This record gives sequence, C-alpha cells and structure tokens, in this order.
Amino acid sequence: MDETVLTEDGVRLWAVRSGAGGPVVFCHGGPGLWDTLGDVAALLSDKVTVHRWDQRGCGRSERRGPYAMARSVADLDAVRRHFGLARMALLGHSWGAQLALQYALEHPGRVSKLVYVSGTGIDQDSTWHAAYKPNLRANLGSHLGRWEALKGRGERSDAEDREYSVLQWSADFSERERAVEHAERMATPWLGVNFECNATINAEGKRTWGTTALRAACEGLEVPTLIVDGAEDIRPRRAVDSLEQALPRVSREVLQGAGHLPWVEAPDGFRAAVGGFLADRL
Repeated sequence: MDETVLTEDGVRLWAVRSGAGGPVVFCHGGPGLWDTLGDVAALLSDKVTVHRWDQRGCGRSERRGPYAMARSVADLDAVRRHFGLARMALLGHSWGAQLALQYALEHPGRVSKLVYVSGTGIDQDSTWHAAYKPNLRANLGSHLGRWEALKGRGERSDAEDREYSVLQWSADFSERERAVEHAERMATPWLGVNFECNATINAEGKRTWGTTALRAACEGLEVPTLIVDGAEDIRPRRAVDSLEQALPRVSREVLQGAGHLPWVEAPDGFRAAVGGFLADRL
C-alpha cells in the first residue's frame, strides 16, 4: 500500500514497503528521477523488508524544492522515522548510492549496512566523466543523431522528454540488442524527469565532492559496505577505487555482462551478492 511521508518542511513524499525480514531503505538514482527499483525489491523481498520512496520533487512525490544534498539526507531520515526504524540497511543506486553514503557518514548509528550500487565514488567527476562521454555516444550507435537533436532543443514536449530519456538510458545496458527495451521498461510508467532538481544537485556535487575531508570521513566509517558494479558500466569503475580503498569494512562484487543497472542483466549474481550480504549477520 502506498504511504505518504511528511518531511520537516511539509513536503509530501511517496513511499511503499514490501517483503519480510530486516529493514532496507532504497535510494533511487537521478537526481531528478523516481524509484525504478521495483525489480530489485522483487529479487530481495524474501530476505528483507524493502522501503522505497520517490525523492522530493520526483515521480509521485510532491514537486517542490529546495533541492540539495543536505535536504535529501533530511528527507531520507524522514522516511526512516515514518516507518519507525531505529536502524536500517541502505541500498543506493547511482546518485542514490552517493546519497546513501552521505547519510551513513552523517548518521552511522542509524545504518546497519550499506549497499553501494553503480555509484561514481568520492573523487571529482572529472576523474571519470571524460571517459563516460565517448562511452555514452558509442553505445547510442544509430540513435546518436536523434539523441543529439532532442538534447539540443530549448524546449521539449513531455513525449520528447521521454524519448530523449529512453535513448540516453539505453546506453546504460550491456545487452545492446535489448537496450531500448530495457530503457522503455525503466520509463514505464513515465513520471517525468525533474531537470531542475538534476541540475541543482549535480552542480552542488561538483563543488563539494572530491575533498580530503570526505575521504577522511570514509576512512572512519565502520558501517559494513558492499560495493556492486556492472563490469560493462559506461561510467569507468575505477572511479570507485578510492572509495573502496578508504572504507575500513568493505567488500566489492563486479558482475560480468552487466551495465549500470546490474540487476537487469545479471539478476542471479545480483541477488546472490546483495541478498547474501544483507542476510548475513555481521
């Protein structure tokens, strides 16, 4: 059953829970997207109780800012309080992995475990973005021209926003023959991208990520952490190496034949790695 989480500043967030077992709160990617982790919940629901939510301004949540990392961390804590969780595991994907990590750094006593899926590490994005751009264009293949045309438009219709997003997301899959099919599934139902949220939080990250203070904080984080990568992710996985080196209680799983959403193309490996980690009593 859908639930409504009320934040400290009165924003209504969509949330839902499913499964049975210890509590895990998911943090979806973006920023500016909505929860697309239903398939992950289905893979793990016999092991854990999954709590999913749409971040502020996104999907089924109220479309109202402000948008910032600090606000996102506070909203995640509002989700925790709403469900009455003293402690929880966190699973974050892509941008959501950054959010989950930041929450664990600020509230380590409230986090039992951290699953960091397809994040981009703790360095400045310049360490990986230069390689990401040509990888993206290469994977777009015959769709590159249409993607560029849509990207360059000053204003797009809602249908064009969806088409643009599907084409861009298709580059994130290793199975090129099924890439658009996988991206269409992500975009159905279409809940609209909040591009303002995306631009605002990404700009903040460029100013604040990649500091010596952040690395030092990670070195002191005692929360058991599992890093999960798809070996074929177009964001170079070396971007996460410094995070792995900094965390004192970390393991890492690289899933072959999988891209940025590894549970789609390697579901058995993902379930075994993540389900085993979450079920294990460390």
